[in-house]
Amino acid sequence: MDLGIKPKLKTKIMSELDLSMEPNDKEISSIIDRCIIEETANTYIPLKEKVQLKTELFNSIRRLDVLTEYIDDENISEIMVNGYKDIFLEKNGRIEKAKKRFESEEKLKAVVQQIVAGCNRRVNEASPIVDARLKDGSRVNMVLYPVSLNGPIITIRKFPKEIMTLDKLVEINSLDEKTSEILKLFVRAKYNIFISGGTGSGKTTFLNALSAFIPKDERIITIEDAAELQIRDVPNLIRLEARNANVEGENEITIRDLIKTSLRMRPDRIIVGEVRDEAAIDMLQAMNTGHDGSLSTGHANSCRDMLSRLETMVLMGMDIPLAAIKSQIASAVDIIIHLGRLRDKSRRVLSICEVLEVEMGEIKLNTLYEFVEIGEINSRINGRLRKVNDVINADKLMQAGLYDVYKELEKTL
Repeated sequence: MDLGIKPKLKTKIMSELDLSMEPNDKEISSIIDRCIIEETANTYIPLKEKVQLKTELFNSIRRLDVLTEYIDDENISEIMVNGYKDIFLEKNGRIEKAKKRFESEEKLKAVVQQIVAGCNRRVNEASPIVDARLKDGSRVNMVLYPVSLNGPIITIRKFPKEIMTLDKLVEINSLDEKTSEILKLFVRAKYNIFISGGTGSGKTTFLNALSAFIPKDERIITIEDAAELQIRDVPNLIRLEARNANVEGENEITIRDLIKTSLRMRPDRIIVGEVRDEAAIDMLQAMNTGHDGSLSTGHANSCRDMLSRLETMVLMGMDIPLAAIKSQIASAVDIIIHLGRLRDKSRRVLSICEVLEVEMGEIKLNTLYEFVEIGEINSRINGRLRKVNDVINADKLMQAGLYDVYKELEKTL
């Protein structure tokens, strides 16, 4: 195919579009078809290449240009745009450079503005960092000049179109069936659960999977920077999303604001997509004031490190003694589930710990399960979650009438 025909066609198509009338997809598609026929009347182009050309032109005009193809590809889990010349993709846990690129920095900037406009966000040189989402729920982070010296940077974290359940996580060996049954009991019994892990370890996916076992008669409030949780089949569900400040730097609504107002909305449980700043103190207080069964995630390298991170985040928003902070955490958080990515790029549950009381100035952890590597089969790590200890604080299981079920499951592990 003549590489010079695409920009020529696009110019012709744009000149024929009446943008003041907001043409629909069908009208744009019809104009593209006619222009391709007219411009290639004296040139043989195989039908397959014509279809590809039409798709690329339509994506460039109506959708997200070259990103559309990668967003639609279910094998791609992450898209990383490093300026208009370089796009990298994560496929099956491995990163590779894409064959396509944006035609110009101006086109990339237009795509950036198209994304933020779709979710009522704003990004410019005065406010060059923004978190957003696509219509399919994919999470988007964008950074512009002068913060980024490479030009506009877009990072898109895609989520599976099919909801990932605990049963499916068992199928792909992220955890075993019996441990998943234990976690279901913890959710039903209203244990406050934190999911920790590094970037890309699957925290949000795991949180979605756990939330499926919240009783359907409860009132749930989700709180996120950019809405990406996919909680379904809960009739009494309220979804709240933070808002950036406007051009004048006013009217910002933070995660802290949303947690505080959610307490007046009569929630049974509060689910915070991720705690990453001083909002941690409000999350802990919510857990400590009758909202058992709340869930959240956080970046950390281990269960112990998650506790240290929580301490640090609380100190960001409140100047109180460290001993008081530790006491708050120990009282609020019941279970920490730590996820990680192994060297074969698989995502696994690496440990599950129970948070106990403060003793000798440190929060005690009771390790319930830990991942043990057995070996490798066809470059795939073979391992299992090994039971270490029983749950010590079983009051919530007893109150929910699930303690006997828990003990029967434990006998089989």
